Amino acid sequence: MSDRLGYLLKHVLAQLTEAQTTALAPHGLNGRDLAVLAAIVSGEPLSQLEVAARLRVDRTSIGDLLDGLEERGFVERRRSPEDRRRNVVVLTSLGESTFETAERIRLEVEREFLAPLPSADRFRDDLRLLLGE
Repeated sequence: MSDRLGYLLKHVLAQLTEAQTTALAPHGLNGRDLAVLAAIVSGEPLSQLEVAARLRVDRTSIGDLLDGLEERGFVERRRSPEDRRRNVVVLTSLGESTFETAERIRLEVEREFLAPLPSADRFRDDLRLLLGE
């Protein structure tokens, strides 16, 4: 089994996810939460559906994720200042500071996780190549 690419990718992802979950837990986040926060801070204010599209998740899933983040005080839904008919999702001040801390943690976890490789940058480039980026 260990020579099957799908098996290898699945188990590498499981190990990385476990390491990130453990490291982010004290901050009230997991990897999916952090991905949502990253999508929200990545530019102009986005609607809930735009966040879902950016993350390639369905609208039910993003609703549940945003509800959880909102309950913990990391995000809030507001009327768009440009279009009062549109609601956008924004980080609260707690969300911003938690995101900054969580991003530092994510980068450190990834650095440690990829440390056994001769070139972490090359590995990332190869993955992007496989994704067609």
